[in-house]
Amino acid sequence: MGTITERRKKDGSTSYTAQLRIMRDGSAASVASTFERRAAAEAWLRRKEAEAKKPGGFEKISGARTEVKGETLGDAITKYVSESEKKIGRTKTQVLNTMLSYEITLLPCAAVTSQDIVAFAQDLLGGGRQPQTVQNYLSHLSAIFAVAKPAWGLPLDPMEMKAAMMVCKRLGVTAKSGKRNRRPTIAEMDRLMTHFSDKHTRGRSLPMHMVCAFALFSTRRQEEITRIRWADLEAGRVLVRDMKHPGDKAGNDTWVDLPPEAERFARAMPQVKPEIFPYSTDAITASFTRACKFLEIDDLHFHDLRHEGVSRLFEMGGTIPVVAGVSGHRSWQSLQRYAHLRQTGDRWVLWRWLSIF
Repeated sequence: MGTITERRKKDGSTSYTAQLRIMRDGSAASVASTFERRAAAEAWLRRKEAEAKKPGGFEKISGARTEVKGETLGDAITKYVSESEKKIGRTKTQVLNTMLSYEITLLPCAAVTSQDIVAFAQDLLGGGRQPQTVQNYLSHLSAIFAVAKPAWGLPLDPMEMKAAMMVCKRLGVTAKSGKRNRRPTIAEMDRLMTHFSDKHTRGRSLPMHMVCAFALFSTRRQEEITRIRWADLEAGRVLVRDMKHPGDKAGNDTWVDLPPEAERFARAMPQVKPEIFPYSTDAITASFTRACKFLEIDDLHFHDLRHEGVSRLFEMGGTIPVVAGVSGHRSWQSLQRYAHLRQTGDRWVLWRWLSIF
């Protein structure tokens, strides 16, 4: 049976001691742990009660004598987000903040084991997330384990994290992102361009037709497009600010080649603000998703426009260095996933929207 005892300390703060006592075949076993928050004590107690019901659970409980105290995994995540001088990406911040709603973040750092991390990953998977998404969650969580002890003295064990990731991979709980080969057809792009152009003409939306066309011909990512300034645009090239990089994208400003079709759409934009496309990524995503749903265009993502742009360059006879000079890829391994060749030549050469702008 589990109980939680509240105690008032000399400094006026409150601690919560969770204790689980089990009787089996005339033998008794108990384990206890003290927390600074009741929610953490309740989460720990539920976990121990679940462990006790499993085969060998009684023996595990009877052999536990260590009382665990200290700051929680949630405290470590909060420190990482708030104290990091290095700019943390929006997606990573969102993922870490989402983790704070899970019970594992209520556990003291010293008590977090690989089993806890695996259970957390399985909860994510059971909640409807794909193995690729779970992999992203654990990758972001591993950053906390890497810095917690040397930075703040919080006893998170990186080996527990490493072991959990290996187990999740072997159990199929996590997986690498699958290679996507969806490319928009000319007919689909015509419908999207007409839809967006009409809406913009009526003054009801941002010029998504211009954004989409620029994305396709420039091969730029959505966030990169919104950061490009007029001062970054030169004849035949553009400065991409904070280009995506596996190590560190902050400050990774890179000049890339800009195909003439992309430059044409960029220069057709009105020079109202410092940015050529002064819109939020959320607005672009929402607008593109709504349009595809309205037009019944199935399984098309905004990022597929970049995919199409890179594939187009290969089909036009571009070599790896030439294509990489436009896309910004640093290796053939990362570039080849976009090169799904279907023909030779430029299938967009007679696209009517090129003559309009």
